[in-house]
Amino acid sequence: MKKKVVLISTGGTIASGVNPETGLLTSGMLTGEELAKQCELPTYIELNVETLFHLPSNEMTFDHLIQLKEKIEKVFENQEVAGVVVTHGTDTLEETAYFLDLTIGDERPVVVTGAQRSPATIGTDAFSNLRQAIILAASDEARNLGAVVLFNEKILPARYVKKNHASNVDGFNAPGFGHLGYVDEEEVILYGKAVKKETYELKSELPYVEIIKCSLGSDGRLIKYAVETGAKGIVLEAFGRGQVHPAVAEQVQYAIEKGVVVVVTTSTAEGNVKVVYDTPGTAYDLQKKGAILGRDYDSKKARMKLAVMLAAGVGDVRGKFR
Repeated sequence: MKKKVVLISTGGTIASGVNPETGLLTSGMLTGEELAKQCELPTYIELNVETLFHLPSNEMTFDHLIQLKEKIEKVFENQEVAGVVVTHGTDTLEETAYFLDLTIGDERPVVVTGAQRSPATIGTDAFSNLRQAIILAASDEARNLGAVVLFNEKILPARYVKKNHASNVDGFNAPGFGHLGYVDEEEVILYGKAVKKETYELKSELPYVEIIKCSLGSDGRLIKYAVETGAKGIVLEAFGRGQVHPAVAEQVQYAIEKGVVVVVTTSTAEGNVKVVYDTPGTAYDLQKKGAILGRDYDSKKARMKLAVMLAAGVGDVRGKFR
């Protein structure tokens, strides 16, 4: 019996082509069907293709994420479907993958992939990534992994995956965690799974949550602006263990007093936000003011999780970042 996989195409470099007027690439020119024809899939896989968007991923919004989630849920109503592959631009791929991990409760695999080099470019990784993503989605071994990213043979967890190179075909990794396995031609080799899996049911639209990055001399004025323009949550990307300038800490207190949820993350690639120092602007100070310490979440993943939890009506948001 054949394994049925559904490919949902959203655009991105993997679906790009050369614009004859500019000589540059235009994202989303190719349909999912055109991509799939180049993959030479194993005979045991039956592939159905649906083109949802023709977008470069820098144009993706929360509204697009909701449409994608609903499309996947509709696909999974068919119990004959073994898994889903989503092709996506690499700029925001890690955020979309984590959103799907947080909101798709089905145990069948959702595999997100893309390409660093266009199908129109020499040395493209588009077809190899897509072929391996489809093979992974058809595999029984990929069940109960949550949403994962398949890139350059590696199976990467949505919670930790990060784009770590602007152009190299080995563009994604999971700093501090590593990959869960890999796909070697037609063989799926899995040697790890994420310990925790959280899924939330959205009860309202995803709210405005902003990331504010700190650097030397930052005074926190952007926090006040975010609050005044309707932010329901702020993710503060702090230094090291969770330190900011004391002026920033004052604005954090202002935001919290206005009912805005503030999560503190670290700008480092690895390691936890943690109470270590007791001076103004430290994680200790921010926590006393009511901020949530975001442990090892990077700012993009913390933002996505906070938005999802607020939309799901989670009462104890603080407890979910432990």
